[in-house]
Amino acid sequence: MAKHPNFICQSCGAVYNRWRGKCEACGGWNTVAEESGTAGPLAGPAAIRPSRAKGRVFPLQALTGENRDPPRTRTLNGEFDRVLGGGLVPGSVILIGGDPGIGKSTLLIQVAATLARGGNRVTYISGEEAVAQVRMRAERLGLSSAPVELAAETNVEDIVATLSEGAAPRLAVIDSIQTMWTETVESAPGTVSQVRGSAQALIRFAKTHGTALILVGHVTKDGQIAGPRVVEHMVDCVASFEGDSAHHFRILRAAKNRFGPTDEIGVFEMTDQGLAEVPNPSELFLAGRDMATPGAAVFAGMEGTRPLLVEVQALVAPTSLGTPRRAVVGWDPARLSMVLAVLETHAGVRLGGHDVYLNVAGGLRISEPAADLAAAAALVSSLTGTALPAESVFFGEIGLSGSVRPVTQSSARIKEATKLGFAAAYCPNPSGEREERSPAAIGLAHVADLVARVAGSRRRAAAAE
Repeated sequence: MAKHPNFICQSCGAVYNRWRGKCEACGGWNTVAEESGTAGPLAGPAAIRPSRAKGRVFPLQALTGENRDPPRTRTLNGEFDRVLGGGLVPGSVILIGGDPGIGKSTLLIQVAATLARGGNRVTYISGEEAVAQVRMRAERLGLSSAPVELAAETNVEDIVATLSEGAAPRLAVIDSIQTMWTETVESAPGTVSQVRGSAQALIRFAKTHGTALILVGHVTKDGQIAGPRVVEHMVDCVASFEGDSAHHFRILRAAKNRFGPTDEIGVFEMTDQGLAEVPNPSELFLAGRDMATPGAAVFAGMEGTRPLLVEVQALVAPTSLGTPRRAVVGWDPARLSMVLAVLETHAGVRLGGHDVYLNVAGGLRISEPAADLAAAAALVSSLTGTALPAESVFFGEIGLSGSVRPVTQSSARIKEATKLGFAAAYCPNPSGEREERSPAAIGLAHVADLVARVAGSRRRAAAAE
């Protein structure tokens, strides 16, 4: 059987017939490496041969029909089940990525132990650590008595043969997919061809035997899951485990889920006994808040289906530099530049001679545009030295014209704020659609209305003194 040398990008999996310094598909430099694979379906596009077998005719079905929700196995870890959409689906494949040492193995050994104690067969295959190291972690977490089947192995054919013995496991954990290798591909473990071939063999086993499979993936310096992007298309769910070593909480975020909502998050707190669930993360992110300090606004956001309150902090100080400094932590720097331009153009707030620092307290990263109004309120509050109302939250998108635009799920945001004791919500005016609004909702049509209210609070505070 002939061998075909391919030059494959180790970042995106693009295949070339010769070496290139820059990958034209992903733009990465020095990522193209030579891999020699046996001609076959796993060796890359250059090695695919025409099939001689005649295809079979399969039945086609209509769009209408009886639909049933897929059966799920709950892991009894509420935050983990929330991210998955309610639990593990038999035959589903989940890819979890995260920085080294973030707690991926700790979370998965906890999930595996809990499920095994419920009478299910659970197998944990470690390709990075020895059996003794995994046992030490389980002992430290108080899980050593759980009947989890443990092994340290990297050969995919041996793993599939072992898992096929006896009853199929309810859950199988592979830690990590980058360490696996298959005999059908002649390249080193961790290369694009090996990762793709190993993942395909393991996914085939999971779909055939109805085993829920969790694959742990390494991440690049940009935070993306390492290996070919085709693996992310092959799996049913892609989740990223995020966190900061300076903070004690971790966030499991779903970016893709065929059996549940996307952008759902689960919040965990790192403790001596492992990762503990945080059922009310808003209280965690608002802990230690100084309500009398200018430049702090509480943002009522949404992460998937969960409302989440977090503090947005701003510091505006006169600059001694020719070009003012703009520093952002936890938010999009481009949106900060836009909000600053809108405040100066449409609200008369002069920030061109000031350094601006913006931070999302607690290390959480916000991506939705609804945080524009909270960021603007924090900036104006810091510039004027006026503390915002302590029992108020802010949310709303700011347009380039200065208008405050409606955002989704306003009622859920206000309900969460009311539950935590907040009395008012500064938000966009109600849209044309019927929407339940709390009497405490204060509608704003333009960013100038926000500036006027902050200025009015300053005058009232000065009069009270």
